[in-house]
Amino acid sequence: MTIAVKTETPTRLEGKHRAMVVCFFLGLGSLVSWNSMLTIGDYYYQLFPKYHPSRVLTLVYQPFALGTMAILAYNESKINTRKRNIFGYTLFFASTLLVLALDFATSGKGGIGPFIGLCVLSACFGVADAHVQGGMLGDLSFMCPEFIQSFLGGLAASGALASGLRLLTKVSFEKTHNGLRKGATLFLAISTFFEFLCILLYAIVFAKLPIVKYYRKKAASEGSKTVSSDLAAAGIQTNSNQGDEDDTKQLERLSNKQLFFQNIDYAIGLFLIYVLTLSIIPGFLYENTGTHGLGSWYAPVLIAMYNVWDLISRYIPLIESLKLESRKGLMIAILSRFLFIPAFYFCSKYGDEGWMILLTSLLGVSNGYLTVCVLTVAPKGYKGPEQNALGNLLVLCLLCGLFAGVALDWLWLIGKGGF
Repeated sequence: MTIAVKTETPTRLEGKHRAMVVCFFLGLGSLVSWNSMLTIGDYYYQLFPKYHPSRVLTLVYQPFALGTMAILAYNESKINTRKRNIFGYTLFFASTLLVLALDFATSGKGGIGPFIGLCVLSACFGVADAHVQGGMLGDLSFMCPEFIQSFLGGLAASGALASGLRLLTKVSFEKTHNGLRKGATLFLAISTFFEFLCILLYAIVFAKLPIVKYYRKKAASEGSKTVSSDLAAAGIQTNSNQGDEDDTKQLERLSNKQLFFQNIDYAIGLFLIYVLTLSIIPGFLYENTGTHGLGSWYAPVLIAMYNVWDLISRYIPLIESLKLESRKGLMIAILSRFLFIPAFYFCSKYGDEGWMILLTSLLGVSNGYLTVCVLTVAPKGYKGPEQNALGNLLVLCLLCGLFAGVALDWLWLIGKGGF
């Protein structure tokens, strides 16, 4: 039996640029709420000075993201991608709104109760992140690489936007009564709006773009079951008698284990990229850089520089001559990043603000550039269902790296009496 969908090649740019813009905003919405919580760390350090908020909230977030992602990656071929992504964006929206509500309900007061509430909402962000990042990158893996690049650019833009707005609100409210809180609430309100926008973009706009429909029809013709709801939302129906053939194609596709071992260098590479990055960002920058002339501006400026250069570097691979595709070259570049650990250590002890800003910027450049290179190169050469599965596996490895990095970040406190 055959699937009753046509897989004609679309016009080269039919809907492509619109799809890239939508992917950018969907990437922005995937992390803008969480980045907002990290970027208003100076406010949370004022409310909860004894609880290491930047480290604890991140440590709570990661196990829920990782555990949820492991479950979703294992069952990836059976999960309705449309429902998965809409649930993720809706949970982001609701959780961000509740962070705002919690602050209003407690009148911006500290204490263990509000902090536990923040930890619960941080866990919700982790669950939402696993649904959205794995679902979107799996979905985009069988489309053109520019969609993945735009989505990853949006992820980085969420950090740059959060940092930019944080600096702006800090300037605007610094000399007013309760200025930190006013800036933080404005921040969270903007994040809530972006999450609502992403629900509408994914549910209504993205599925109906011609080039997106083409790639999803192609994936369905190759046996993918995860795209059926998105095709239906776009007004495309598949043959109801396709079940037996789909089952055969699912059996013929490579297993997750085979995909993992064929791409183990990419998986390990992503793990190592984020182990290193999260062992420094954000905890080290907030708690281990000492006191400098910038005062309370120091950590927000460092976070902003990291986020801006992370965003800029994600567009470097668009220049083909600058894109690193060699598997050996990628691994050498990834391993060389571990030189940042002694560099940050000695800079925090003996360097000034300029050197720390430079190091943080280079960390952002290497993080964004290598992430895009790995995630756009790895899915090539597979059928749609296999590309979807590989995208989920790579995101799982990325989240494993995030979790390990967050845990290792606590080692910077040894000998400082910070436990």
